Formats: sequence, C-alpha cells, structure tokens
Amino acid sequence: MSTPDHPRPIKTAIRSILGNLSPQAIADAFDPARLTQARHLAVLTKKDLAERIGVTPAAIGQYETGTTRPRPDLIPCLADVLGVPAAFFLSGRPHGKLDGSMAHFRSLRSTRAHQRAKAVAFVEQVWELAYALEKRVRLPHVDLPGFSGGEVHSGVEVPREPALAARALRHLWRLGSGPVSHIVRHMEAHGIVVVFPPPDEDATTVDAFSTSQLPRPIVVLTANRFDDIHRYRFTAAHELGHLVLHGDAASGDSQQEREADVFAAEFLTPRDSILPELPTRLDLRRLVALKHTWGVSVDSLLYRCREVGLISDSAAGRAYQRLKTLRDQPGFAPEPISNYPGEQPVLLRQAFDLAVTESGLTMAQMATQLAWPVTRVRELLGMPDQRPALRIVP
Repeated sequence: MSTPDHPRPIKTAIRSILGNLSPQAIADAFDPARLTQARHLAVLTKKDLAERIGVTPAAIGQYETGTTRPRPDLIPCLADVLGVPAAFFLSGRPHGKLDGSMAHFRSLRSTRAHQRAKAVAFVEQVWELAYALEKRVRLPHVDLPGFSGGEVHSGVEVPREPALAARALRHLWRLGSGPVSHIVRHMEAHGIVVVFPPPDEDATTVDAFSTSQLPRPIVVLTANRFDDIHRYRFTAAHELGHLVLHGDAASGDSQQEREADVFAAEFLTPRDSILPELPTRLDLRRLVALKHTWGVSVDSLLYRCREVGLISDSAAGRAYQRLKTLRDQPGFAPEPISNYPGEQPVLLRQAFDLAVTESGLTMAQMATQLAWPVTRVRELLGMPDQRPALRIVP
C-alpha cells in the first residue's frame, strides 16, 4: 500500500529527525529553550537535573541560556532523565514560546511556581500540536473579540465592562438569550483550542488557565480538580472572559479574576433572562430546577439572587450554610463531567482523525514530526492507549 505524499516541509522535518543523528550532531544543533521546556514538564529544578546527569546546576543554567552546549555524551542522559527522544533537543522546529506572566490561572494564589512553569510548557506543546495538525487540516477560524495572539481575529470590538462584553459575545456567536448548551463545543467551534491536561499530581492543584498570546487562543480545563459539570462550565466561561477582556494584560490581578467571574455569570445566565425565573424568596428546590435548565450551580444562582437584590446578604449566608449540609443529596451533589460528552474537548482529536483519513497520517509520524514520545501525543490528543498491558510475573 502506498503512503500518501506529505507536504514538503513535513517531509523534510521527518527526514531530518529520522536521520541517523549522532549525539554530536544533536549537540551541535542544540536548542536551549527545548531543555528548559522539557525540564519544566518533568518538574525538575536545575539542581535536580544536574545531580541526575552528573554536572553542576550552573552548567544546566548555561545550557538553557545558550552560553554553552552540553557535551555529546550528555545528550542521551538528558533525553533519558527528561523522558524525551534525543531529537527533541534539535533546533529548527516551531516552538510556541510563552511568557508565563501572560497565562491566566484560575487559582493563582494556590498555584506554585513549578506548577505554573509546567502548565506554561504544557500550553506551548498544545500549540505545537495544533500547529502541526493545522498544516494538514484547516481548524475553525478564530472568531474571538479581544484576541491578540496572532493576525486572525474577529475584527469586532466589545465593551470592556465584563457584563456588556458577555452580552456582546453572545450576540456575535448568535447564542440568543437563553441557556448555553455545550459551552466547550461553542468555544472550539469559534477557533479556541480547549484541552484537558494529563492526570497527574499537579492537575489536582491547577484549576484552569488560558492564554491568548500564542497564534491561537488556548484554554486548559482540569476535569479532575472538581468533577462537577456545573463548576466546570462556569470555569470554562471564566477563562473565556479572560480571553475577551484581558488578552493584552499580564495576569495576577485579582480585579481581573472578579471581572472574569462577572463575565462568566452574565454569559451563562444573562441578567435580563434569568431574573424573571429566580424565586422572589429563598427556595433551594426552585434553584435546583433552574440549575438543570441553565447548566449552572445552585451556588451561582444563589449569588445571582443576592446580586439582584432578591435576598439579603444574611439570608444568602444562611443558604450557603444550608447548602453545605446538602452536598451529597440528589440535586445538590456534584455531577461528573464524564456524563456530558458535549462539554469535553474534541477539536484536536477530530483534526487528527481527519488527517489520518485524508493523508494517512499515523500516530508515529506525528510523534516523529514533533520529536515527542508517542505517549505524549496520545495524551494531548486525549487518546490514551486502550490496549491491555501484558505483565510477565517472574
């Protein structure tokens, strides 16, 4: 069976990476930024890495700044410790370098520096995968006001006030004034790359983050942090608010977080639409019914009731206390995200499937082009290896 021809740049990249490259050749074409990226993904300090390959932390710093290059005999060691092919360190491949200050973290205060560094490196790789796929498949046009990462944008200006911006985006995306079904699918349909990070220790502490400083906006949603579809949808809308409102601003401002919350509330439950449906006196069962209609949590609806003056602050406080005792009751208990496939990202996976169908792309070819392990490509595509593992007992 003949293999379909690949575009010339992809052919060239595959040949160069598949070539019989010696450690000397890789050392000669060593990319310092790739070492930093791999180290952050492995969550290793310079000291940690130095101890594992037998050099000083200062030497690692020099490798990462490009002051010096690692000796050829260290290339296999670096690859082994960092879990990447030796070709990963070659220069010349597209690299979506991202300034960590331009990534908006949902829980910035509780996110430690090494977690942010790993998250930023992860987003860089997400963009690299999207870029590689876009060489073969046309992804949806970026239709997002406020997007500043590249030349593709909607050309539509929106108000800077969060609630007004949310209404403007609903109008632009033709969402009407009622409940928004499948917010993640709407985001992907308008060119935003949404992904789940691979489950690991850091994924339980990093809630969500986003950036519009790469040529395509990216949102990372951590499904296993709070396995509740309603909190998850609000978080997705919160990150969408950052993309619209704060695309050109450094992160870390608590005011930005409040504005993103206001945007999310208005985007999911427009004030003019939800107000007539809210109970005029506290009624948790009524809020549960509205939760299922609008796809937002009872907590969010309770906040809306207080915000529009239907209940007092003291009544809201008592209601929140009551909610704590009902968290395991039907209607109040968290609902797993896995029950809602329409809210799970599919853009990259479907792009890969289309490339497989149209050009014969294989997982191995994609991994070779990116100089990643195949397992890494599977992780970012959300396509884990489903084959059962054979274990031999000695």
